[in-house]
This record gives sequence, structure tokens and C-alpha cells, in this order.
Amino acid sequence: MHDEQLEILDFLRRHAPFDGLAEERLQQVARSVDVRYVKAGTQIVEFGQPAVAWHVVRSGAVEVFRRDGSLHNRLTEGGYFGEAGLLQRRRVRFPVRALDDTLLYLIPEPVFTDLFEHDEHFADIVETEDRTRLRQVVSRREESNPLLSATVDSLLGRQPVTIAPSASAAEAAALMTEHQVSALLIVDADDAPAEGLRLVGIVTDRDFRSRLVARARGVEVPVRDIMTAELVTIDQHQLVFEAMMQMLRSNIHHLPVLRQGQPVGVIALSDVIRYESHNSLFVVGSIARQTTVDELAALTPAVHASFTRMVGEGASARMVGTSMAVIGRSFKQRLLELAEAQLGPPPLPYCFLALGSMARHEQLIVTDQDNALILDDRFDPAQHDAYFKQLADFVSDGLARCGYPYCSGGVMASNERWRLPLRAWEQHFTHWIEQPTAQSLLHSSIFFDIDGVWGRTEWPERLCALIARKARSQPRFLASMARNALLRTPPIGFFKEFVVEADGRHSEAINLKRRGTAPMTDLIRVHALAVGSRALNSFERLQDVIAAGILPPGRGQDLHDALEFISSVRIRNQADDLAAGREPDNSVEPAKLSTFDRKSLRDAFSILADAQGFLKFRYQSARAG
Repeated sequence: MHDEQLEILDFLRRHAPFDGLAEERLQQVARSVDVRYVKAGTQIVEFGQPAVAWHVVRSGAVEVFRRDGSLHNRLTEGGYFGEAGLLQRRRVRFPVRALDDTLLYLIPEPVFTDLFEHDEHFADIVETEDRTRLRQVVSRREESNPLLSATVDSLLGRQPVTIAPSASAAEAAALMTEHQVSALLIVDADDAPAEGLRLVGIVTDRDFRSRLVARARGVEVPVRDIMTAELVTIDQHQLVFEAMMQMLRSNIHHLPVLRQGQPVGVIALSDVIRYESHNSLFVVGSIARQTTVDELAALTPAVHASFTRMVGEGASARMVGTSMAVIGRSFKQRLLELAEAQLGPPPLPYCFLALGSMARHEQLIVTDQDNALILDDRFDPAQHDAYFKQLADFVSDGLARCGYPYCSGGVMASNERWRLPLRAWEQHFTHWIEQPTAQSLLHSSIFFDIDGVWGRTEWPERLCALIARKARSQPRFLASMARNALLRTPPIGFFKEFVVEADGRHSEAINLKRRGTAPMTDLIRVHALAVGSRALNSFERLQDVIAAGILPPGRGQDLHDALEFISSVRIRNQADDLAAGREPDNSVEPAKLSTFDRKSLRDAFSILADAQGFLKFRYQSARAG
């Protein structure tokens, strides 16, 4: 070895994680090192560029940033960076810039990977200090995504522009022009709390067009006559991601922001778009503009492109699931509009339901359609069912053409079994809870994830309230649900090795839905029922479960991280299939995963196994009944 390599060797001996390597191995590493000098202020690596080397700081200092530009870490002599990109998809995950004049040792990717895969001491230190635990893996992914870290108040650039409800439309328009805003908050000072103003409405450019100009009304009408009084609002401390989802669900372009109930500003769709780089907003907008089923079906490639883009940009599983569910809901809503335009107004009020993953906002590309209809209690099959049968068929057939296959179990509104008046649904739910059978438990696992998509959406909320009220007081039902939740076990053996499929098309693979996310969702649902949670999303249910204090300390966060990681591997696998032109599915071969992902996936499955053990223990006392 020449002098420079001997100096490198001496440095490596004195710093972790190299200090535990055998001498021969250490020399091999030293011989592979490339030395790079960078001046202060130099960008060392950019987000998304190919990750080709692991960086060790010999002298100087560097700063590591998140994607949103916030500081993630500061490293000096002996610090290292770049393992996240090398272990996940060979792309730089965190941009790095030299703070001072800096000397770096660059260890080539093949050398780093070989060390990580074959030297447990090296791998354990690298993992422990940077991203080992599942908590670190998940939290850093969330921190690196601005939609999951930025709060709504970060979008507020000015104080809200307000006006009284008695002001004229002309005065409102003049005020909007003066302040160059597209929305005004309508506040009532005469009927306000002791301190502050009472928000009573919002008026936007669209309101002026549709409620004033289009109706040929005079500009002297009070602004209260053209404002939107049924407000959708958001708290300033909520996430930008939550604001985006609220706008998508409610089909609105302006969202009043509150602090302790008082208006502090308005965010517009354009404010959110600069954070939202995945184009799910644009897909939803496109769905609303289509006028035929053929045109809707033609959007399938755009849906796939949105999905792969979100995955490629590091969106969390929760973000992807929510965005894809909103897209799916938008297809249903537009199909229902087209159906009513073709069939005429419905003879009775109704609510079209989303069930399963769409209702939970956990939908992915590989999914089928689960839906149903709640009908007004005046429903008479002889008089009314022909219309609703045609409506349901139109929507189900349209969904199938748009990439949502028919449910193999027939859980669709096109099945007369699942077109029922509200009172019948209430009777079913009560019977399923109070007298559980194998069949009713299966129905419970499907229909207890229920959300209104169109029509009288307060009806499914009423059913959710019934479920929450009754289920928590029925220990026999909870025990039966717990038993069902234990039927699907995680794919790990006694020594924590993966248990793969032995034969069939997916030999040597694991079905991450059947053996991972589905049992996790089932498990969380049982706990949520036990504490009376009315949340639908598994992550939100878990928050309620944690708040109720029924889990051992730390177990709730472990479940959150395990669900997020298993889901993210499943999602990345589907995105890879789409990119390669293959039919996406839920199966992944552990042998084809990186060492990092295999270790983390094993950790997640172990958490699921432990959680199932706790579930069995907690609810077993009622089984005898």
C-alpha cells in the first residue's frame, strides 16, 4: 500500500463502523477509497441523482438536508452519509452540501453493499446510528416529504381579508380587487364570541360567477346571499397533506384556516399544488371533466402514472393510499352523475357506498370494487328497484372499464342483496354484532369499513355511530372478530426466516396483502371497535387506540411503523411492475429485495406476530361465550 492508502487505513481503524473489521478486510476497503476535496458551499450530492458511493468525512464539515430544504443533520470528522440512497433504489435521498472546506473518502457502492450484507457488526452500527429501527426508517421517510411535515400555517402569507355579511356584492368585489385575492371570509362581528369574530361564510370568484352573474342579479345584493355558508375548514396546525385531501374530498378550491376557532387566513388550491408534485389533483380534475364512460376509461394510464410518480418521489404508504382512494371515489362520483343524467332523477334519496380499502383511504393499484347502496326507508322493490338496479349496473360496469374489476364475492350494489333501505342496514349491523356467526363476521370485516360517496352521506355516518356504540359493549363479538383476525399470520418462521409460497405462479414469493397488510388491518379494526373509534383509516384508528391506552407502551407506534413499511414495500413492488410493463400484484420475492428491506420487512412481520399474540391474550376471555 502506498502512503495515502496507509493514511486512509489508519483513519478507518480509528472510526466506527470500520474499527470492528478484520485487518485484511480493512485493507481491501482502504484500497477501494476514492478521495475528493470540496470547497465550502459546494453541493456534494443532489436529491434523486444516482447513488454510486458511500461518503465518509475525513475533515471539514457537511450539512445534510431534507427534500424541503430544512436541515436534517450536520456531520464532521468520522461522520458518514449516503447509506439511505445505496440501500433504497440506488438514488440519493438526502441532498448534502459542504459547510466548510471538506475532504471526503468515497467508498464505492459494491464495496459498501458487500460490507453491509456480510459483516453484521458493520451493518448493525450503520443501521443503529442512522436508520435501523423501523421507527427511524418510517420517520425519516415522512420527514423527507414536505406534504407529511409541512403544516397549513406555512402556506399563510397574509392576514385574512374579511367583510360583513350585510355588505353588498359590489363592495365585496371591490375589496377582492383591492387586495388581489380570489376569496373573502364573511365574518359577523355582531354575533361573535367575547374575543374574536364568528366565521359565517366564504365568497369566491366562482360564487360571483355562478350565484351573481349567471343569475343576472344586481351588485347591490348582500354578500350573504351569494356566499357559501356550509363551510369546510381546517386548523392551522394540520398538515398540508390533510388540507389537500380535504379539498379533494369536498371539491373546493379555497379552505378557511382557523386557530382556536378563529379565522387566520385562507389557502387556495394553487397554494397546495406547489407542494403536491404527484398530479393526483390533476387526475381528479380530469375525471370531473369527462362526459362519457369511454373518456373516463381513457384516464387509466394517467391514474397509473400518478401512482408510479408518487412512489418514485418517496410518498408514504398513507399518502399513496389516500390519494388513490380519492381518485377512486372521484370515478364513482362522476359515474353516478352520468348515470343520473341518463336514467333521470332517482325516485327516492339514496347513498352510494364505498367499502373496504377505498373507505379506509388505503387503496392501491391492485384492487377490486366493493360498494353498496343505502336506500330511503320508503323503498319499495316493486316500484323502485328497477331504477337502482340500472344505476348500480351502470356504475359497476363503468368502474370495471376504468380499471376496478368486479368483486369476486359479489359485494357490489349491482347485487340486490346489497341494495337495502337504511332500516335494513341498521338491523343487519345490529344482528351481526349481537349474534356473531362465521358469515356475519365476514360481513363485519367488509361492511364495517363504510363511507358515503354520493347522496345522503349522513346515513353511513349514522351506521358508523351504531357500530361504535354497540360493538364495544359486546365482548363475545370482539372475541369472535379477534379470532378471525388471527386466521392470517405473518410469513415468518420460528427463527425469523421468511416463509414463502411453496408452489403456484408466485412460488418463492410472499403475498404482502394476504400475509401483511390485511391481518394488520384486521387487528387494528378489532382494537378500534373495542374503544369505540369511529375512524375509518387504519392509521387514524390506531391513533384512537393509542389514546385509549389499551396497548402496552410503544406498541401502537410499532404497529404504525410496521403497517407503513409493509405497505410501502407492497406499493413499490406494484410500481416496479407497472414500470416494467408487468401486471401488478401483491406478491414480492424476498430474495429480490435489498438486504436493508429484507431486514426491515422481517422486523415489521415480527411486530405483527407479537401484536397478534397480544390480541389473542386480550380478547380470549370472552371466547367461551
